[in-house]
Amino acid sequence: MSVLTSEWLKIRSIRSTSLIIGLSLSAVLLGFGLAVMAAGMYDSAPVDRRPSARISDLEEVVVIVPQLCMGILGTLAMTSEYVTGLIRTSLTIVPRRWPLLGAKAAVVVAAALVIGPTVVFGTYFLSRWVLGDRFSGAYTVAFLDRLPVLATVSLTVPVFALLGLGLGALLRSTPAAISITVGLVYVIPIIIGNIPEPWSERLGSLMIAALPRQITGDGNANSVYGSLLPPVAAAAVLVAYAALPLLVAAWLLRRRDV
Repeated sequence: MSVLTSEWLKIRSIRSTSLIIGLSLSAVLLGFGLAVMAAGMYDSAPVDRRPSARISDLEEVVVIVPQLCMGILGTLAMTSEYVTGLIRTSLTIVPRRWPLLGAKAAVVVAAALVIGPTVVFGTYFLSRWVLGDRFSGAYTVAFLDRLPVLATVSLTVPVFALLGLGLGALLRSTPAAISITVGLVYVIPIIIGNIPEPWSERLGSLMIAALPRQITGDGNANSVYGSLLPPVAAAAVLVAYAALPLLVAAWLLRRRDV
């Protein structure tokens, strides 16, 4: 428990933590703004064109913000200690290295488990309120029917937090770890989208953004991603994104000098 308390105090002491959390939660306002803008565009469109109007699920659009922010927070939780030299003190106090990494993981996951659902569900309910039955009733689907997707999308936020932590421990470089995290969200999907089929869909099915709907069995028919994985395989891939970097990092921490 003392290790957890120590790690919580450390992450609070990082000057950018408050900014990162604030930016994460601001995604709700971004989603609200997009919903208001979409409603205005729908209302101003010719009546005969409204039935064909479609809108993306805004909560799945804005979740990119907390994903990136929590990935950065996870990275900083590790790399900030290397930058300041505090890692030597930490390992002196906690000689067994895996508890230190485990405590950091617990802290960043706890934060992400609050922020992820707050952004996803907050955006969903605000969008539902603003849009009403516009866009062919896209937001009038029963909440319980949408709950599995919303919950799974929320879980991608702690996955990014653990991914960032694992990359930070592996690379011990803030810019390198953050660059890889950003690449997973923006760069790699663009590259995959331009690869000839069937590889575009095969690789697209492995992207983090493609996994929630595959896990719930909804597919990605209207998405730029693939939908080839069964639910169990998609869930395994999502877990692997978080677990593999951490496992490799834990192994390396035991074998290399600080």
